[in-house]
Amino acid sequence: MKQLAGLLALMAWGTAQADDVQVAVAANFTAPMQKIAAAFEKDTGHKAVLAFGATGKFYAQIVNGAPFEVLLAADDATPAKLEAEHRTVPGTRFTYATGKLVLWSAQDGYVDDKGQVLQTGHYAHLAIANPRTAPYGAAAVETLTRLNLYDRVRGKLVQGENIAQTHQFVSTGNAPLGFVALSQVYRDGRFTSGSGWIVPANLHAPIRQDVVILARGGANPAARALEDYLKSNKARDIIRSYGYAL
Repeated sequence: MKQLAGLLALMAWGTAQADDVQVAVAANFTAPMQKIAAAFEKDTGHKAVLAFGATGKFYAQIVNGAPFEVLLAADDATPAKLEAEHRTVPGTRFTYATGKLVLWSAQDGYVDDKGQVLQTGHYAHLAIANPRTAPYGAAAVETLTRLNLYDRVRGKLVQGENIAQTHQFVSTGNAPLGFVALSQVYRDGRFTSGSGWIVPANLHAPIRQDVVILARGGANPAARALEDYLKSNKARDIIRSYGYAL
């Protein structure tokens, strides 16, 4: 009986210690974060309540009082800016992944492995994320500029509000090709569908994606637990499987 009572007390303690944490997640990290959140809840009891969107829009929402406690951004500049503005818990910012940009089409064989389709293809639309709010969109514009193609294709560009909407444009065929996050179309070393060209890293600034605990999450143990979990081997294996560098 004493052993049973002790076990019940331990279970009650674990339940009492479990908390929810409100997490703003860059749209490119949707799939891996959903898997990480499920594993996090199973392993710790804490629940990550996820919202996905464009990093720039999350910044505006946070400044205006949105109840997020942790931000997983698509860049390193936004968390650094929030840190400089004293809107974060000091010492909690780090790079959880380095993203990769890909020119992708839902059609097999449409995009060649050197991206020559950008110059030779007869396409009506090229999808990118809004470069003002989405770091992957900014990387796409930088890539086109370095290839001396931006002026040529400017009239064909269609912008998604974030990288998730941009992927939707291409996956549904509304745009024959577009620049998306590799994590959206890649798993375990191969494209999950369609065809793509992984953009060389020297064509745009590194897409370092930082996480930070926001000031609102400073007293929430689940926020700190989630940051620690992102450094675990289990989380890092998931991140790598979607094509990110660490």
